[in-house]
Amino acid sequence: MASPCWRRRALAAACLGSALLLLGAAPRALCPVFESNAVGTSWLGGKRRSPLQMLYDLDQGPRSALAEVHRQRRELLHRACSRHTRRQRLLRPEDLRHVLVDDARGLLYCYVPKVACTNWKRVLLALSGRGPGDPRAIPAPDAHAPGRLPSLADFSPAEVNRRLRTYLAFLFVREPFERLASAYRNKLQRPWGAAFQRRFGTDIVRRLRPRPSPDALARGHDVRFAEFLAYLLDPRTRRDGPLNEHWERAHALCHPCRLRYDVVGKFETLAEDAAFVLGLAGASGLRFPEPPPGARATARDRAERLFRDISPFYQQRLFGLYKMDFLLFNYSVPSYLRLR
Repeated sequence: MASPCWRRRALAAACLGSALLLLGAAPRALCPVFESNAVGTSWLGGKRRSPLQMLYDLDQGPRSALAEVHRQRRELLHRACSRHTRRQRLLRPEDLRHVLVDDARGLLYCYVPKVACTNWKRVLLALSGRGPGDPRAIPAPDAHAPGRLPSLADFSPAEVNRRLRTYLAFLFVREPFERLASAYRNKLQRPWGAAFQRRFGTDIVRRLRPRPSPDALARGHDVRFAEFLAYLLDPRTRRDGPLNEHWERAHALCHPCRLRYDVVGKFETLAEDAAFVLGLAGASGLRFPEPPPGARATARDRAERLFRDISPFYQQRLFGLYKMDFLLFNYSVPSYLRLR
C-alpha cells in the first residue's frame, strides 16, 4: 500500500525568559524539504542523499521485510501515542539532553542506558571522525565522556528545528523489566558499580532496611533487588527529582510522543536494526559491535530469576510505573510475572 508523505512533529521556539521548546500545532510534511533540495545541496557537497531521504525512498517503493517492520513500528508508536497520551507539558531544552547529534551523517540518536548505548556512542564517534574507524577500539569511558558527542540541547531553537526537520531520528528500546534487571545488576550488584553503590545504594539501605550494618550504610554494596524496586516505588524517590537515567523509563528520556522518531530499534533485534540504520547512513561497511553469543538469553534468564521472588503486589505496582514503555513500544508482559 502506498504510504503518504511522512510528517514530523515540528518544534517552535517561545522565549519566556529562557527558551522553551513547543510542539507545533500541526506536523510538518517532509516532502517539500526533499523537493526543494534543501538538504541535498549541502549534504557532503551534494554527493549523496541524506539518511532521511534514503528512508523516504524505501517507503515509496517496494519494501524489504525489514523496512516494513520499521514502518509498522512507526505506525504502532504513533497510534499508541494518540491513544494513551493526553495534554502534555511543554518540552524544555533539557528534555533534549539524551538526543545526540551527528551533523556529518544527519543523524539524531536518543540514547537509553542499558540498550547498547555504549556501542551506539562508539559507532557515532567512529562515523563522525571523533574516534578510530573501528568502534570496538574506543574504550567505554571515552564513549561516555562528556562533550564527545553534541546533544540536541546544545543548539538554539532554530538549529534544533532544522535538525528535527532534516535528520534521521532513531532510538533503541528494550523490554522494560529486562532492562531494569540489567541496570540493577550492572550498577548495584557488580564490584565496578562502587560509585553508584555509594550514591544510590547507601540511600536505599538507609531508607528501607531495618537495622542496617555500618558497612552497608557506608558502602551501599549489598542492595537487594526487592529493596531496589521498593526504592523505585517509594514516592520520596520521585519527589527528589527524575529517576536516574539507567532506570528511568525510555519514554521519559526520549519523549517519543513529542519528537517524531523515524526508526525504533529494539535490543531484541539489535544486529538487524543496527545494520538497517547504518545502511541508511551510508555506512553499511561499518560493523556494529556484537554482544557475546548467548548474552540475550542470559539476560532474559537473569531477569526471570530476579523477579521470581517479587510478590505479585509489587510486580503489579512496578508494571504500573513502566506501563507506558510497554504500551508505546509494543512489548508484551513477561510470562514470568504474576499479574492480574
